[in-house]
Amino acid sequence: MALDEKQKANLEEFVNKMKSYKARHTELITVYVPTGFDMNLITKQLESEKSTAANIKSTSTRKNVQEALESLVRLTKGMKHTPKNGVALFAGNVSQVEGQNNFLTEAFEPPEELGVRLYRCDQTFIVDPLNEMLEEKELYGLIVIERNEASIGLLVGKKIKVLHRFESYIPGKTNKGGQSAARYGRIREGMAKEFFRKIADVVKQEFFNMKGLKGILVGGPGPTKEDFLKEGNLLTELKEKVLGVKDIGYADEHGLELLVESSEDLLAEQEIHREKKILEKFFNMLGKEKDKTSYGKEEVLKALNIGAVDTLLLSKKLKKEDIQELEKKAEAISSKVEIISVETEEGIQFYNIGGIGAVLRFKIH
Repeated sequence: MALDEKQKANLEEFVNKMKSYKARHTELITVYVPTGFDMNLITKQLESEKSTAANIKSTSTRKNVQEALESLVRLTKGMKHTPKNGVALFAGNVSQVEGQNNFLTEAFEPPEELGVRLYRCDQTFIVDPLNEMLEEKELYGLIVIERNEASIGLLVGKKIKVLHRFESYIPGKTNKGGQSAARYGRIREGMAKEFFRKIADVVKQEFFNMKGLKGILVGGPGPTKEDFLKEGNLLTELKEKVLGVKDIGYADEHGLELLVESSEDLLAEQEIHREKKILEKFFNMLGKEKDKTSYGKEEVLKALNIGAVDTLLLSKKLKKEDIQELEKKAEAISSKVEIISVETEEGIQFYNIGGIGAVLRFKIH
């Protein structure tokens, strides 16, 4: 699921705090422990790093690195198991004054699962994996179904979350003939419809009120997926959100992965369509409501500095440092940020006028 506002605020506060620290030398340690990883192995790795740190030439740097590692070893030894979402560990002397100590040790469980394992000793703490969690992510519902099983998942950005797995226990076809076969067939069809209704109910519970859901993808082998959409009592509002139906050989977790892989064309079209709508609005306003828009770095910076920007538009082709500078200012005033590709005519047109634009909250001219 996407982060709620409280989770986002807490994560942003923590990331900004860790970003603010810078050591005089390479002595700040960052460790990321992914979901489900054995904490004992992390402890062993840290103890091994302590031996390596003995080779550091600078006495003060060696002392600081070893102390940071010792504090992390104490921390990991005290953890019976890795937290549900993994954990980010930070330790080091953050004092800016040579010879003075200001030791910090932090263990932070993120609001989303960590998928990365990392050990780094640097002048700054590494917060990129946590920063990525703050990015707005596209949400797509996933349904893979056949007569014997089904899976429901959620695509969050590029990550698949399995929400539910089902087995139907519908018996296979009978070899009997005559009336028995017909009766047996009716029983099987009844069980299939009941299974479809069960899946439809769970789909409704998961996706009907989901904020930010962009669409639903459906897949599975044979005609079952189409039967489900016809006979499964899926709400019309949810049917209208179905972006495409794909032939997939499985209806388990692997099936969810295959569904996403085979739907890349649909997802790309969705993103391009969304981007076109954003730029269409911007160019229309530029022509009809010029005083509610701004473009060019200088003009947009002025608007950001007085808190006037509702949506900031930045071309992907801009220099990375320019994007980061403007994004930071937008975040400070709770503006939305849209990164615009150059894969469409509109995107190229936007880049050609400078690649920096804004829809404003109020007139400033």
